[in-house]
Amino acid sequence: MSGPAQQAAALWGLDPAQVTLVARRENEVWRAEGPGGPYALRLHRPGYRTQAELQSELDWMAMLAAGGLTVPRPTPSRSGRLVEVFGDTAVDLLTWMPGRMVGAQGALDGIADREGHMRRLGALLARLHDLSDAWTPPEGFTRPRWDRPGLLGQAPLWGPFWENPDVTDAQRQTLRQVQAKADRALAALEPGLDTGLIHADAITENVMVDGDKLVLIDFDDGGWGFRDFDLATVLMRQLSAPDYPALRAALLEGYASRRPVDPQALDLLLLCRALTYLGWIIPRRGEPGGEERSRRAVATAMPLAETYLEEKHG
Repeated sequence: MSGPAQQAAALWGLDPAQVTLVARRENEVWRAEGPGGPYALRLHRPGYRTQAELQSELDWMAMLAAGGLTVPRPTPSRSGRLVEVFGDTAVDLLTWMPGRMVGAQGALDGIADREGHMRRLGALLARLHDLSDAWTPPEGFTRPRWDRPGLLGQAPLWGPFWENPDVTDAQRQTLRQVQAKADRALAALEPGLDTGLIHADAITENVMVDGDKLVLIDFDDGGWGFRDFDLATVLMRQLSAPDYPALRAALLEGYASRRPVDPQALDLLLLCRALTYLGWIIPRRGEPGGEERSRRAVATAMPLAETYLEEKHG
């Protein structure tokens, strides 16, 4: 039986019989066997990214790989394109990354030295930011913006988080108050914050361990934003860990090879990161496990929001 993935594989000259589904999240990811080794064939969710955004993502990843980061390398099709459009679906092909996923939902599975892992991840993100700053993107480069309007505006990048159906009316009012207060606070801090290209999704599912090396995958949400937002994204999944203070200190120590991080700004962006998931899940709530993920997002975000509202500063 020949489906879209099998037909798309042929655009790269790959054997359609050697294509296997490995993940269905934002995109479908298929493992495709080829003469140069295994590849990741990505079938993108229709409407989520424009072709220009996908091309920009791949150009950025190619630069990072050339700069020495262990990240997937884009592979041109037989016609020389990095992105092919098949029906209403954009498709690309990346080199398959070795190693294993760190864990699901923040778990540091099999990581004996948890602080050492965070230290290495901080250094990796610092290197990604340095390489990105030294790069001049090609003309037409376009990626999402994790800026203040994208996080706290009236049309946030991941949707109006205060409209999540799993929050109560009282919680919704709290979220609107938090939105206004956090926007003022971020506006005050903004001039002193480092901004540029960020991965924006370095959660445990997108970090691979290959021996003593860390591998970053899934740049689908990467774009322009606050550098500390990358650190906040890592830390949000560790908030309930008993060793959270040590993990946070280790991550910042690893990142400090680039620059120190303002704790006030990091805490504010941790709150912003938690709020984004309330919006992200709204259009996906009807998918398998969607309601549970929505309730989990509420359980994570609301304590942070309520505590922030009670604080005197900001």
